[in-house]
Amino acid sequence: MKVIEKEEARVLRGQGKSINEIKNILKVSKASVSLWVRDVVLTTKQKNSLSQNGRSVASVEKRRLNRIASTERKTTLTIKLAKKEITSIHKNDLKMIGISLYLGEGGKTKRGIARITNSDPCIIKIMMRFFREICLVPENKFRGHIHTFSKTNIRNAENYWSKISGIPISQFYKTYIKPSTAGKNKRNTLPYGTLDVSVNDTQLFLKILGWMEKLKELAV
Repeated sequence: MKVIEKEEARVLRGQGKSINEIKNILKVSKASVSLWVRDVVLTTKQKNSLSQNGRSVASVEKRRLNRIASTERKTTLTIKLAKKEITSIHKNDLKMIGISLYLGEGGKTKRGIARITNSDPCIIKIMMRFFREICLVPENKFRGHIHTFSKTNIRNAENYWSKISGIPISQFYKTYIKPSTAGKNKRNTLPYGTLDVSVNDTQLFLKILGWMEKLKELAV
């Protein structure tokens, strides 16, 4: 998302600028401006000054909001129909998914350690299924390592990632805490930090490397 342009658009809208004026000033699409400023409230004076060609601002706003609602409905429908194309995941599907995720996100430099780091709980859950059901990793071989910021409640983060991964907190390394660089008013996008799941097993590491190499051979 164009964060700077979005904030500038909202400021300009608050000043009473029209959608077209903002589009031309920022050199962005009309659709983007419309989406960015849809919740900016205009004064009655601003609304009156924006009236053009005998059309009321209220009618223009109504059509704009209808277009946005229509786009959102189409988006929801497309996603809903796409979800129906996948009905189940079989064991071999899980294997391919796990290998693909490891290919993109997994650790490949520390020989002998199979590991993946991510802040997305869904990714962690999928990879834990991959390690347990496909790689048959014993529960006592899993290790968790949280990386987070100083503003994070460490106990909450440990409980959260332990629940997501199914790894007991007793098998977690000491949480790594980085100084927080976020401003006071900046939204915390990683409230629980990231989790590093690792398995110290050379044979597993090499097996996953082999799977990845074969997958690349077949795919390209």
